[in-house]
Amino acid sequence: MNQIMNGLGRSISKSKVAAIVPVFGLVFGWHTLTAQSLGYEGPTGIFVTPLASTAPSPATGFGRPAVAYHLVAGGPVLGEFNTVSVTEGVGKYFELGYTRAIHAGGSDAALSSMWTDGYNIIHGKATVIPAGAFGQKWMPAVGVGGILRTNVGNVGGEVDGKSTTNGDVYLAVTKVIPLIEKVPILLNAGVRGTNASLWGLAGNAPSFSAVAFGAVGFVFTGPAKSSIVLAAEASQQPQNVSGVSSLDIPTSFVYAIRVAPSPKHKFNVDLGVLQAAGRVAPGIDLQARARFSLGISYGF
Repeated sequence: MNQIMNGLGRSISKSKVAAIVPVFGLVFGWHTLTAQSLGYEGPTGIFVTPLASTAPSPATGFGRPAVAYHLVAGGPVLGEFNTVSVTEGVGKYFELGYTRAIHAGGSDAALSSMWTDGYNIIHGKATVIPAGAFGQKWMPAVGVGGILRTNVGNVGGEVDGKSTTNGDVYLAVTKVIPLIEKVPILLNAGVRGTNASLWGLAGNAPSFSAVAFGAVGFVFTGPAKSSIVLAAEASQQPQNVSGVSSLDIPTSFVYAIRVAPSPKHKFNVDLGVLQAAGRVAPGIDLQARARFSLGISYGF
């Protein structure tokens, strides 16, 4: 009887291991996937919201850079925004980078003149608490970062006839949990202090304020060991725009799919729909409530 029970116990243990290993393999795969995934403004993240993690690097010195290209087709009013980014990890828990935002004007004769040339984005981030710190598996990663945008001429800058500067400071908390078998779930939430409207797409906000952001993602294994992530993001925005107090900017949403074709290469593609701003005042429709977005990231 003891032999039978011992054999049954070994069989059950093996079956548990067989079920757990693929899940943790996918969790590891998610961390590998996000290691080179840069957001629209350059920090390691989803599409527009930052994660607590940083670009990979050794304990001392610099890691290899990650580069990215993003497109937001803002519509006939906002026009088209393209960003080109380079981000590099430092000392395992830090990253810094530079992004150039390039703007192509829209076709709306009455409003498009409020959106002008591109601007510069400088960013940095530190993971202050790594995932699983203090020997606690439940512990999420916690990161803090900052973003500085210079030479911003959108909306308020056009009203005042000058370029402006704005920025963010933020705290992000990220956790990957194997809640569903073989489908890890990414949870990300944070708060940012900002004086930018729509991440600078609409220029400056009247003052510095605190707004929340969050994201959820589901990680799947695709054909040929590819990774597929279905994600949704929400990001509160300062309600008003500097120089045009009548505008009312709503919370922004992004619904995206991220595909990493092969685990052998640090490359992924993001396809998304941005819901930014529609009718923001009587008679003013920014027509940016369902706009195509694209992101391509590559880690060296």
